[in-house]
Amino acid sequence: MSHHIKIGVFVPCGAQLLDLACVDVLGVMSKEYFSALRRAVPLLPAHVVDLAPDVSLYYISSPEQGSDIPLTSGATLKATHLYTDEEVSPGKLDIVMVPGPDPAIDFSDGSLQWLREQAGTSGVDILCVCTGIFLCASAGIVDGKRASGPRGLQALLKDKFPKVKLVGDNYRWVQDGNFWSSGGITNGNELAAAYARATQRWQQPVVELGLMLSEVGDRGQFYTEGNARFTLKFAWQLLKGWVLSWTTGQRKEGGTGKDAGNANKLDSASSSLDK
Repeated sequence: MSHHIKIGVFVPCGAQLLDLACVDVLGVMSKEYFSALRRAVPLLPAHVVDLAPDVSLYYISSPEQGSDIPLTSGATLKATHLYTDEEVSPGKLDIVMVPGPDPAIDFSDGSLQWLREQAGTSGVDILCVCTGIFLCASAGIVDGKRASGPRGLQALLKDKFPKVKLVGDNYRWVQDGNFWSSGGITNGNELAAAYARATQRWQQPVVELGLMLSEVGDRGQFYTEGNARFTLKFAWQLLKGWVLSWTTGQRKEGGTGKDAGNANKLDSASSSLDK
């Protein structure tokens, strides 16, 4: 078991806030967090706190982006390091988490090289969340491996990265060697939970207590809803949005309430899909 776990969160070009937040699932499993909890809830035994490791988190940006990391929902994260810093160089970290960036971005050669070197370092695990698969696959560290990624982007990923064995139609998360990947956004919570349970870095009572406190880790590895139904529901919402947009435009142009009634009928007809 590890006494000190070093986790780098690699965000070289912005990320989805909820993708990045899943690192807190692992951060909760720390001596710092358990000690603070014991001060608030003295019933937590000291021996449980002693089981928890020290966990250090490094939020790593790129020289091109600088220290202010843009996130979704208007948030900004202050980086603790650039990937060029010695403290986060290959061999200094235990885990590298890669939250999802804008998949249309072109990643810098330096960012890709740093990630390749981390993935190739013995003892380092890569945790890839949502569209982080675009960054990881661009670095070539997923070639020949099974990977998840967002369900709705499987076709795009297969076209762009034919060497990756994509299983994201069915797998919420999947492991292949030292590479762990998840589906969209909050599936990163389940990825972190599964990783903590499988790895030897944490004592199991610490893991399970941490997951109970976070209230994550209950969703299984496989999606309970088939991919065909998922795709149908997604397409149905697009259709509903188009109809709503059209009827709203008609009302602005002086249409009658008939169009609104048609939209309401569409809502009623969709109820079985929405459940």
